[in-house]
Amino acid sequence: MRAAGSIMGSLKDGQTTMNLRSVLTASVLLAGTALVSQASYAAALDDLIAAAKKEGELTVIALPHDWCGYGKVIDGFKKKYGLKVNELNPDAGSADEIEAIKANKGNTGPQAPDVIDVGLAFGPSAKKDGLTQPYKVATWAEIPDNVKDPEGHWYGDYYGVMAIGINKDLIKTTPADWSDLLKPDFKNAVALPGDPRASNQAILAVMSAGIAGGGKPGAESGAKGLEFFAELNKRGNFVPVTGKSGTVAQGQTPVVVAWDYNLLSWRDSLKGNPPIEVVIPKSSSLAGVYVQAISAYAPHPNAAKLWMEYLYSDEGQLGWLAGYCHPARFNAMVAAGKVPKDLLDKLPPAEGYAKAIFPTLEEQEANKAAVTGNWDKVVGAAVK
Repeated sequence: MRAAGSIMGSLKDGQTTMNLRSVLTASVLLAGTALVSQASYAAALDDLIAAAKKEGELTVIALPHDWCGYGKVIDGFKKKYGLKVNELNPDAGSADEIEAIKANKGNTGPQAPDVIDVGLAFGPSAKKDGLTQPYKVATWAEIPDNVKDPEGHWYGDYYGVMAIGINKDLIKTTPADWSDLLKPDFKNAVALPGDPRASNQAILAVMSAGIAGGGKPGAESGAKGLEFFAELNKRGNFVPVTGKSGTVAQGQTPVVVAWDYNLLSWRDSLKGNPPIEVVIPKSSSLAGVYVQAISAYAPHPNAAKLWMEYLYSDEGQLGWLAGYCHPARFNAMVAAGKVPKDLLDKLPPAEGYAKAIFPTLEEQEANKAAVTGNWDKVVGAAVK
């Protein structure tokens, strides 16, 4: 595993090791002025930029351009720093990202991911397996403690809530809750956004259904969620096809349960053809946090660190928010007046988020084990 500094990480530009946050802290203590700290930060960041440009490229994986505004985020990073970005398998799930690291441990080419963006439950397991390296961005203090590894192996990037997207040209009845999806109105209509044996988004969709059915977050929500999808499948309402904007528009999957930010992005991109309605289930608003991490085997470690600095800068965080994802620094940025009003106005009604349940890491792990281990046996519908 490549070593990294406790805050900023090693800048392998010769023999120099820089630490942005340490530089910032020392500057403030010694000089007592923001001017000096900003100058020190800029100098350290310049060193990182130079080291990243020497590497010349960055390899990302599982970042669809319509997910959290990633298309514009990637373009912004390329424009700002002039690095080439290799984009692997945009439709991959979290488990696929982990496997990509494992399969390319000795690969220094563009098929080895430098960074991953995975569901919260996948962060600790990746660290335990030695697949990540520690690195703390300059804005580390504004990332909530409950969604980051103390050593910096992984940290929350954004969150959303589970919602239901409906093609209103084909489905006239708008479901208010999970239970409505069992009605005859939704025959051959309801899909998940991935394989619930591997996709974090699909796994948590099952969890949301389980909580709505009275299951406590954890193994019980997994079991209850599987029961729901087994019944959905029995009634002929479940479609075992990965739901995307294209399948919704084409009518292959008229109803998809997915993160609100994905559904809202699909709605915008389809521009009313067909019209898409997005509903947050009234009985359970499940929030899901995703995390960033740098591969322990990253061929371009400095480009990876620069990518992290960009994502957690004001520019990167607002890029995610423009894609309807609530970024990790959202509360701090709102308090500091850094979020434009027009972005806030585009977000769905606040009441849908006020009741959101944030399951603990342990609850997610228990739910994940129940869903991935029993989907075939209980539901028996392989999602393709």
